[in-house]
Amino acid sequence: MPSPNSSSAGNPRSVLDRQTQENATDLPSFYSPRSRPLREDDGIATSLRLDRDELCLSSITPQSISNSALTSTDDVNLPPPPPSLLSPAFTPPVTPGTTTPTLLAEGQPRGVPVDSSIPSGGCGIKRPKLLDTLPEVQCIVRARIPTVSGTEMFLHLYTNNVDNKEHLAIVFGPHIRSKSLDAPRDGETEMDRMVRGAYTGRLYPGRTKSGMVGASSSTAGDPVEEIPAPSGPPLVRIHSECYTGETAWSARCDCGEQLDEAARLMSLPTAVNGGIIIYLRQEGRGIGLGEKLKAYNLQDLGSDTVEANLLLRHPADARSYGLATAMLLDLGQKEIRLLTNNPDKIRAVEGPNREIRVTERVAMVPLSWKGKGGFRSREVEGYLKTKIEKMGHMLDMGGL
Repeated sequence: MPSPNSSSAGNPRSVLDRQTQENATDLPSFYSPRSRPLREDDGIATSLRLDRDELCLSSITPQSISNSALTSTDDVNLPPPPPSLLSPAFTPPVTPGTTTPTLLAEGQPRGVPVDSSIPSGGCGIKRPKLLDTLPEVQCIVRARIPTVSGTEMFLHLYTNNVDNKEHLAIVFGPHIRSKSLDAPRDGETEMDRMVRGAYTGRLYPGRTKSGMVGASSSTAGDPVEEIPAPSGPPLVRIHSECYTGETAWSARCDCGEQLDEAARLMSLPTAVNGGIIIYLRQEGRGIGLGEKLKAYNLQDLGSDTVEANLLLRHPADARSYGLATAMLLDLGQKEIRLLTNNPDKIRAVEGPNREIRVTERVAMVPLSWKGKGGFRSREVEGYLKTKIEKMGHMLDMGGL
């Protein structure tokens, strides 16, 4: 095997790398920046390929991370990353007290059944602080978004009575609709309804009627939208805004990767029950972008993510999920499959009176742990380690 400082010209390995880059990844084009699949001779690639569904952190050792330091023929002269922060004996916990996971259609993520009404229901040991009453929300506009992966989704923009932020619901599937958006409003015309997204079917040049029941003019003659009935609850991701991870390509967290992966799972042809990403504008686990950047500096000084927040006199996690519950109810959802590694989020999303029931928890496993590209860095390893050890996050490695 050539040394990291040797030339890659004419090297069979570089030819294999180019072929692997072109052929091995099956991720859609909206992943940015595009991830690089692991090589055959990377330290952990063999074990990933042999049994990736049972992969756990115990197979990722400092030596294996060091062996996988080479990233491309363009950066062979870069030094290897620091040793892994994860102990060879460290294995992330899995959901306790649950039955055999349900296997859906091919390509769909496996869900572990959960029940927050019983202590052993796999919903965390914390008692999240819940609002006495849910916030009032209203969807004020909806628009169809064709994505670069070839699928379509509907972006819903919500206002509420508890903050001045505009929260979003990214909806996959035509059968999921907003009650507050579809409700008729005094004095509006059919064009008003179509412009704010309260229509059925698709818009097209020259269309004059919204097709909604209760609209101001007759719907006779409008095309009828045939929507397949769902066979179960949709897959739901409650995602908090992360400018650094989603826009600035930060390797301190995996938020951007999680958002992309949630969208990919919900846009699969087998996702017949649709999907919803509730995008909450609560940057930095609720402390805001400015304080989050201060926390990054504290992390560079030696603190982990939890310690940095506490040193800034913030809670370890200042987020609230009452808005997510209210938005899901507005979208007509009473039962959901929740895509999360945080079991405490289950009870928080269900609402003060269990207005919504989470029937299954679906693990969000980092892509690099499954041998499907992704990325590694010293910072993200420390970030994931802290979430598991100090915040109770769980992973079911066979979940995808």
